[in-house]
Amino acid sequence: MKRGQIVEGWVESCEYPCRARVKCDEGIVTVKNALPGQEVVIRIGRSHGERAEGTLIEVKNRSTLETGRICAHFGECGGCAYLSMSGDSQVSLKGDQIIRLLASRVSQSKELYGREPVWDGIKASPVMYGYRNKMEFSFGNEVIGGELNVGLHKRGAFHDILDVSDCLIVDEDYRTIIAETRDFFRERKIPFYHRKDHSGYLRNLMVRKAAHTGEILVCPVTASAAAYGSDDTKLLEDYCNMLAGLTYKGKLTGIVHIICGTLSDAIIADDTKLLYGQGYINEKLLGLDFKIGPFSFFQTNTYSAEVLYSLIREYVEMCDGGAEGKTVFDLYSGTGTIAQIAAYAAKKAVGVEIVPEAVEAARENAAANGITNCEFLCGDVLKVLDDIDEKPDIIILDPPRDGIHPKALPKIISYGVDYIVYISCKPTSLERDLGPLLEAGYEIERYACVDQFPWTKEVETAMLLKKVR
Repeated sequence: MKRGQIVEGWVESCEYPCRARVKCDEGIVTVKNALPGQEVVIRIGRSHGERAEGTLIEVKNRSTLETGRICAHFGECGGCAYLSMSGDSQVSLKGDQIIRLLASRVSQSKELYGREPVWDGIKASPVMYGYRNKMEFSFGNEVIGGELNVGLHKRGAFHDILDVSDCLIVDEDYRTIIAETRDFFRERKIPFYHRKDHSGYLRNLMVRKAAHTGEILVCPVTASAAAYGSDDTKLLEDYCNMLAGLTYKGKLTGIVHIICGTLSDAIIADDTKLLYGQGYINEKLLGLDFKIGPFSFFQTNTYSAEVLYSLIREYVEMCDGGAEGKTVFDLYSGTGTIAQIAAYAAKKAVGVEIVPEAVEAARENAAANGITNCEFLCGDVLKVLDDIDEKPDIIILDPPRDGIHPKALPKIISYGVDYIVYISCKPTSLERDLGPLLEAGYEIERYACVDQFPWTKEVETAMLLKKVR
């Protein structure tokens, strides 16, 4: 196979994260965003003899697994990968992917310690559509010179923004907000931020909505008023009045203006201004109350987060004697959800988080819930662990997507705790981090995953590790 060659084949399997193995007459090709059983047309990219990587051009024949509901944006939007499948099929596919991804580590654990780790399966999300409690949309256009859109990046494109007003993983309030926001700024011909020449005003639209309370927080993200060309006070005032006048299934409780001057695509606040109501939403999870601001980490699917945290609670209870009378470290603690759940039985729970706003929210949340045996420390886990005098009995890890910093992992291992619970939103990072943990004397006791992000290629994994030497 040669670069640029067009080949046809059928998809034998699909590995995490949605990387399909396609069997062609010419050999085996790896391609993104194809599903088992599909007949596909591929353009070859990099080639290694009878093995190659390619780009999906066309699906000639659909898979028998594709019996699900699809939206108008499916295939173009970079969000959902499995929306054309049935709910059960995409859950089963993700579970099989995790089993295969972690198979070598599971075998390694068995060989080192003589016991077969227990696979507890994949847990489905109780809600499959409209489940997102946070979305970050971008301002832009689909084609050069086209009309302003508020939406998501086109699959495989950095600059092209699709209007996703029919998106199925958010509910009707999100769809109302993005459609009305688009029309508001279109009518006024407000320029969006161009990432090539760093000109323009509108950057992103962040929306958060609590699943159980229905409270909504809208955060327009813009460049400075200087980029707008004049004072933007009246523009934002009119925008707030427009949003406040809409009809919602939930309740609009706050609008926060985020001023962002970074050259990257990330939302990094240079300043924030409360324009309307309160600067946070209130949410409930497993009987606890949480205050969530614009930058607070909180699982994006509240419904399946309850499934995930119930599973974590079960794993903690499986530790010898559970958490009773013990000190639990919740590293990468976000708004303190896991620490507070662990604190119900523990002597003390200590959360460590690098985002100051999240730490402050965690402290306020614990106080509001009447939890007095939680302590939250602000800083990088890599550095904070050097300054903590207390020693944990159980460690819970919920790191960001890239996993645990290579220098932090030896510090965590050095505590020598009997049990570690590791939660990962990027299973390949977990797979990598398991190497040092297994070599340091930890065996995999149990593992499972939760379909925290239905229809997308992502899945949340949870694992219980036990110190045996």
